[in-house]
Amino acid sequence: MYTLRSEKTEDWWEVEALYDLCFAPGREALSSYRLRDGVPTVAGLSRVARDADDILSGAIRYWPVRIGDHTALLLGPIAVHPTRQGEGLGGALIRNSLSRAQDQGWARVMLVGDVDQVGPILRDSARYRLLVRAGHPIPIHGRSPGPPTGLSPVKQILHHGVV
Repeated sequence: MYTLRSEKTEDWWEVEALYDLCFAPGREALSSYRLRDGVPTVAGLSRVARDADDILSGAIRYWPVRIGDHTALLLGPIAVHPTRQGEGLGGALIRNSLSRAQDQGWARVMLVGDVDQVGPILRDSARYRLLVRAGHPIPIHGRSPGPPTGLSPVKQILHHGVV
């Protein structure tokens, strides 16, 4: 049994250690981290999962971004401890946090990452519009979000006003 709750200030470094364990070295050099630089997470949406012994088992964070005239949530990173993977904990974190996002009035989620794992859960959340999936910008207002070819989807969207 797990307890899902909002991430607290004192959780920060433990969550960072979980991300270091679950992701490749140099994760903070990725372009998605430039969207997070100097921006606080969205209050109440960054969640942690702890087991009965209060051991951190999973975490998810969200940041606010702007795409053109639209505000959106940047989902991630999300991680589940390797010894707890395959138990549905990642999906529970996403569904729980998206429910809270809906309660806060958020309507869009931007995903930069593994759409094969996270995308199906987002698509099942019909109230959310997946704006970006790994490697493929999704048109916004019927037009492609990026003019320069050869740029990553994040850079293409940054070119069009994500702040």
